[in-house]
Amino acid sequence: MKPGQGKRVAFYAPMKSPHHPVPSGDREMARNLIAVIGAGGADVDLVSEQKIYDKHGDGDVQQDLRAQAQGEAARLIRDMPHADLWVTYHNYYKAPDLIGPIVARARAIPYVQIESTRASSRLTGAWADFAQSAHDACDAADVIFYLTANDLITLKRERYGQQTLVHLPPFLPAATLPRPSSLKGPMLTAGMMRAGDKLASYRIIAETLSHLSGDWQLDIAGDGPARAEVETLMAPFGPRVTFLGQLDRTQLARAYGQASLFFWPGVNEAFGMVYLEAQSHGLPVVAQNRPGLRDVLAVGQYPAPELGPQALAAQISQLLGNPDLRAKQGADAQAFIAATHLAPAATQRFWRAVTPLLEIST
Repeated sequence: MKPGQGKRVAFYAPMKSPHHPVPSGDREMARNLIAVIGAGGADVDLVSEQKIYDKHGDGDVQQDLRAQAQGEAARLIRDMPHADLWVTYHNYYKAPDLIGPIVARARAIPYVQIESTRASSRLTGAWADFAQSAHDACDAADVIFYLTANDLITLKRERYGQQTLVHLPPFLPAATLPRPSSLKGPMLTAGMMRAGDKLASYRIIAETLSHLSGDWQLDIAGDGPARAEVETLMAPFGPRVTFLGQLDRTQLARAYGQASLFFWPGVNEAFGMVYLEAQSHGLPVVAQNRPGLRDVLAVGQYPAPELGPQALAAQISQLLGNPDLRAKQGADAQAFIAATHLAPAATQRFWRAVTPLLEIST
């Protein structure tokens, strides 16, 4: 019998619904979580698509969102079908869970969070009230699943009572690895094109390319509001850089399956699903040594950000000039993903942690 057989799980993602039309890592992760929780035998219901997200630290926006959350919580307490467990994905200072703790308490069911962060530095300033609400929601959780060692630092320091903290390594929604890449095609980059950290990564890529010599090619998968800026950054390299646009899962898998390596610096990435996807296809990864990324990259040499684009260019040149090295690093990457970053392992970790809560509450 599967560990979650016959159970009903209420699922909620305050920042972005799994049904949102715009692709993103958050949407993909939420969808994957629903799948792995359901693989334990449970029925997983997305009980609310109420968005609680303040991007700019606006007090009026936060007040309005609180009012909407109160109404949604009242509706769920009244109308939500029976659930054995509430799971919230990604509670943090810009998108606190203002609904889950209230409903779970009223329904007398365990409350669990996945990928939550505590940001004490935000308890003053424009997001102070929302940051406090995110802390309060963390305090209400019986179990918090953390994805990276970086998140664990504050979760452990500010753990509430007997709260359990459980490592849930980021994972792919698959039970097996895809066929390894041929490693004979262009380099591949995949990332949303938007202002901020993503555009910062594209700037580093452009700077790195300017230090490369020889016959290299780069394919870029992705689109977004900053596409014009990215195209301007890549214009000096002419036909060596090809824009593939936004790819669906099948098209992106095809791109991984022929790329020589995967290149994404990873500026302020929480972890980055693209790294898991690329490595599952046996691609060596060129990235900077940053928090979060360390949890999802196979053991290897990743240059520190302060070493700049020259260090990334040196790593790329070494890989492009040595097919045997590419093959070895690619094989190591696949073995790394197979060991801890596939869906069955995530399902087991989740239900192993929450089953005691269900036994107590029944």
